[in-house]
Amino acid sequence: MSPAGRVLVVDDDPTVAEVVARYLARDGHEVICVADGPAALRRALDHPPDLVVLDLMLPGMDGLEVCRRLRETSAVPIVMLTALGTETDRLVGLETGADDYVTKPFSPRELALRVRSVLRRARGALVPAGPSGPLRDGGLVVDVGAHEAGLNGARLALTSREFDLLAFLLRHPRQAFTRDELLERVWDWTFGDSSTVTVHVRRLREKIEDDPTAPRRIVTVWGVGYRYEPVEKATNDPL
Repeated sequence: MSPAGRVLVVDDDPTVAEVVARYLARDGHEVICVADGPAALRRALDHPPDLVVLDLMLPGMDGLEVCRRLRETSAVPIVMLTALGTETDRLVGLETGADDYVTKPFSPRELALRVRSVLRRARGALVPAGPSGPLRDGGLVVDVGAHEAGLNGARLALTSREFDLLAFLLRHPRQAFTRDELLERVWDWTFGDSSTVTVHVRRLREKIEDDPTAPRRIVTVWGVGYRYEPVEKATNDPL
């Protein structure tokens, strides 16, 4: 069953907004549509939605700026729409804090499925099974049940995809994964740009590493991908 929620659709093309709203409503979502950046920001802050579908090209304030400002105070899931479709545009959107992206022209059904997936992830419904109780390493704590993470007593503001990646890596310490493996095993993507993983790793490092340029926790395995290196050794660790 789709996890219905309140979805804010931001697109200045009334035809696109209408089609997107119709498909999302079929999934049981309550849909609110706005047509420009400033209106989107006001609506999202005054009446926080469960998810935002955000076009990149908007009058008044572009989608990247709306996303950037929302991320200053909110971890609301954001699915970005882009008509440009280049790798740079997608990566900039993810760097700014978007959880997912769909390139125009797109299938409304695919968008509805992406919205469903992101909402379920944000609510913790698809977190892979693992040990009960919070995951801990030094001052880092990830509570999968509550979908919260903290470092040294301070709460971490993570997007749903960042949270999923961190929880997965904590569950598999010292195990190296390729970017393609992380795409599939963390987010159930059997397709997609593996550079998406690079972006999320970079954002996580900025939030959990003392020095993101010399990471100790999420380390690069050259020629492979990434692994999580615990800062606290297990008592039976011979190294």
